[in-house]
Amino acid sequence: MSNTECRLTTVDNPYDVFTQFDQWFLYDVEKGYNTCGYLDRIANIPQDISDEEYASRVEEAIDEIIKYDTMNLYRKVKRTQSQ
Repeated sequence: MSNTECRLTTVDNPYDVFTQFDQWFLYDVEKGYNTCGYLDRIANIPQDISDEEYASRVEEAIDEIIKYDTMNLYRKVKRTQSQ
C-alpha cells in the first residue's frame, strides 16, 4: 500500500519541503512568503478530523492557491511512501 503526500512550496526554494523542512521553512520565512501560514488560512482545517480528511483538505487548499497564483510563485510537490 502506498501513501501520497502533497506539500506547497515556492518555485525558488532550493530545499526539499519533505526532507529538509527546517531549512525550507527558514528560507520561506526569510523571503517573506509565510507559505505555511497562507496554506493554513486557506485550508481552514478543524481540529477533530481524520488523517485522510486532513490530507484531502490540504491538497484542495494547495490546488486553490495554485489556481489563483497569478505570479506563478507556488507549486505542488508530491511524495509517495510505501507502508
